[in-house]
This record gives sequence, C-alpha cells and structure tokens, in this order.
Amino acid sequence: MSENAFYLIVIAIILLALIGHVRSLNKKSSQYKQVLHEAIEAGLTEPPSLHPVVDNSICMGSGACVKGCPEAAMGVIKGKGLLISPSHCIGHGACAPACPVGAIKLVFGTAKRGMDIPQVSPEFETTVPCLFIAGELGGMGLIRNAVKQGTQSINTIAGRPRGKADYDVIIIGAGPAGISASLAAKQSHLRFATIEQEESLGGTTYHYPRNKLVMTEPMNLPLIGEIKAREISKEALMEIWISVLDRAELDIHFGERMIDILQEDGVFTVKTSKQSYRTANVLLAIGRRGTPRKLGTAGEEHPKVVYRLIEAEQYRHQHVLVVGGGDSALEAALDVSDQPGTTVTLSYRSEAFSRVKPKNRQRLEQAVTAQRIRVELQSVVESISAEQVQLKTTNGPVALENQAVIVCAGGELPIPMLKKIGIQVEARYGE
Repeated sequence: MSENAFYLIVIAIILLALIGHVRSLNKKSSQYKQVLHEAIEAGLTEPPSLHPVVDNSICMGSGACVKGCPEAAMGVIKGKGLLISPSHCIGHGACAPACPVGAIKLVFGTAKRGMDIPQVSPEFETTVPCLFIAGELGGMGLIRNAVKQGTQSINTIAGRPRGKADYDVIIIGAGPAGISASLAAKQSHLRFATIEQEESLGGTTYHYPRNKLVMTEPMNLPLIGEIKAREISKEALMEIWISVLDRAELDIHFGERMIDILQEDGVFTVKTSKQSYRTANVLLAIGRRGTPRKLGTAGEEHPKVVYRLIEAEQYRHQHVLVVGGGDSALEAALDVSDQPGTTVTLSYRSEAFSRVKPKNRQRLEQAVTAQRIRVELQSVVESISAEQVQLKTTNGPVALENQAVIVCAGGELPIPMLKKIGIQVEARYGE
C-alpha cells in the first residue's frame, strides 16, 4: 500500500467518524427540540426555583451540563446549552460547575415572573433578629444545601447567650433543613421543639412521586455523620430520615400546623394548631409549598378529604374524586384509576387542562376513552358528605357516590406570613 493510499484511508475513517458524530448530535438536538416544544405547548416554561441561564456567547455546546443535570432539564440545541424542561429544574445547580467554560449562571425568577426571596444574612438570619430561614423557603431546593443551612443556623443560635424564654429555638418544619437543625440543636443541648404540619417527615420530598431520584450528593448530619448515598429514590431517602429519627430519638410534633408568630420584649410566641411556644429564636424550615390550598367547601373537614396522594392502593374498590387541573391532579387520578374496582372523577374549574405535561394529557385521554376516569371540566365542589359529593357544573348539579376526595390545588406560599412578621422580601427577576 502506498503512503498516499494509507493517508486517504485514515482521512476517510476520520470523516466517517465525524459524520457519525454530527448525525448523533443532530439526532439529540431534534430530541431536545421536541422536549422544549412540548414544554412550551403545555405552558410549562417557568422554573419553580433556582435555575440556569446560559451565556451563548461563551457556551461551546460540550453537553457537560446535560450530563450533570440529574433531572434531565438541560439540552443542547444548535450547539448551545439550553434549559429545555423548566418545570423539571428544582435548583440542584449541578449544571453550573459541570460547564467547562463557565457559561452558566444560576438565577432566581425570570424577566416575566419574579420570585420572592426573603433577605437573610450569611448566617441565614432574616431582617427580624433571632428569626432564621433555612432550606427551600430561602430559594435553595437542593437537599445538601438545606441540610447545611439548618445546621449552620443552629450553630449560630448555640453560640449566643441563652434567653429567658421557655425554649432556645422552635424549629418549624421537618424536611432536610428541619431535621438537620433538630439534630444540631440536640447536639448543642439547646432547649428546642420541632413542629411539622404533615403526619410524617421529609418536607417537600414527602410529596414527590414514587421512585423519584431526590439526592445527588452525600450529606453530613449532626450526631449521625455522613450519609454517603448519592442518587437514591424518594422511598430510600424517607427510610434514611426515619432511621435518623429513631437513632437520634428526636421528638418531632407531627400533625401540628404553625398559625402565627408574634414577638414582644425580645421573645417570640409561636402559635400552632395545638398550643403556643415562647422561644428566644425561631427557625423557619417550611419550604415554599406552604399550606395546602383549601376548597372552602362545606364538609371539607371530613377525614376522607386529603391534599396529597401517598399510596394509590388504599383507594381500591372506592369511588374517588380528584380535584385540580395540574400535573399532580392528573397523575393522582391516573394512579388511583389503575386500582381494581375503583371509579375516579376528575373535577377542574377551568374549561381545559392548559398547564400539564403532554404525556399526562395523553394518558388522561386514554383513561377517559377506556372509561377509567370521568372528567368534569368547569365544575366546582359544592359540598362533601360521608357518602357523597355535590358538584356544580355548567350542565347543572351533579351528585356522586364517594368515599374519598383528593385535593390537588397547590399550596399557599408563606410569603404574606413572612411580610406580616416583618421579614423583608425582595423579588428577583432572573438574577
């Protein structure tokens, strides 16, 4: 073989490899375009928390951000990185350090929709002295950051003189920030109590769908040490929280909702649904989900009414009403409709499901066609009784046999409560 022929073969191999690489990139780019198109069609274009903005003048399209994102929210289109699934981005921030050229900046809010962030010091103390905020409520949704913030807040409190109140600190919320804060408080021998409005711990994680990956970095817990798990499921993480609770013998007051916080003569009074606490410090670790939004309907206090779906299996052989028009409502209705002997009605006040994922919309259409779900659009719940629910629809009143009601109407953000207490809040518009 001549030398020229050898070089021609080498060049041909390189060209074939390049053509294959370009085709692969184009195929992926088309897939990312489709995901972005579906997000736009569904109206899911606003990220809920901290999220990336890519500087296209710097981005080289390496795809490192795509590999670094645990939620599959990033993509590369026409050689540039882009947030293609904004609603999937929950503030991990892993894409920014993964970028080899520093083209990604992490921001709160967008130019169209601002995000209210409470002002806190480097010690996570708000503009109200001795009132601290840690975790998601402060804008950081990542579990390891919430854990660090909860611990650091308590370390600051522990380093100050003890007050004359009954408690050194009341911790509100038993998510990652609240759990780590409780452990740190016990480690520092503080007089403390932790209250949680849910019946179990885990915070926002408690409301995630099954098998969702929820942690991507190890975390260090006071009294416990390092939890080395990386990408684990919601169920595995909940088992970790429960084992931590048992090992540390933490006394958390579950099913107790914070109603108000008052301050007089340097002492806070935390009023809950069960009692009041006098404390020198307060740590808010309640997340941004806030309190579940109620229907304001007669009979809503009935025990069969819940505001989340935990286990679909408990609704076997029941008549179930699901209320809401977002992805959580559709997913709850679909999961419950899979149970044997169960009938499901989905009630939504608007005339169409406008902000849901295309896959959920398609699954719902299939379930309706198969008569597994009955949809009542432009309907509201008028009353709830032990064996029935009354709907008001455009075609008149509808009475449904019913054993369970699942309300998926979102939560009331705690921002008004923060402002009432005196905490300064600033709106971030993509900064």
